[in-house]
Amino acid sequence: MHNVVLDTSVLVAGFRSRHGASNRLLRAVARGGLRPPVTTALFLEYEAVLLRPEHRIVTGLGPVEIERILASLASAAEPVEVHFRWRPQLRDPADELVLEAAVNGRAEALVTHNTRDFVMAAKQFGLKVLTPQACLQEFVK
Repeated sequence: MHNVVLDTSVLVAGFRSRHGASNRLLRAVARGGLRPPVTTALFLEYEAVLLRPEHRIVTGLGPVEIERILASLASAAEPVEVHFRWRPQLRDPADELVLEAAVNGRAEALVTHNTRDFVMAAKQFGLKVLTPQACLQEFVK
């Protein structure tokens, strides 16, 4: 089983389209092929973003369904405590919690649609930054 941190952009894309690489990653998590390390802060961000009206309209999911899906994700994820903070490392302060989950969770990779936002900081920690498609090719068989 591979540990890869999923940026919020990957969850949103996975919820919004059932045919893309992001959705296939979420299905790999559900099957047990990937175990995403998550901090409390990152998980709360997942929840807040997925519950936004613009995403609920596109997905057709209500708050109860989203909460059920997130509960399943929580049971498949690896809980991570943040012991050290290296902030600031990134231009966007909102991305720091994703990097913290990856570093503290000793992830093999950070998966995002915004690779250039993470690549320089990730190098300092020996962390791969992959797109969802690249993650599928490397870790999901």
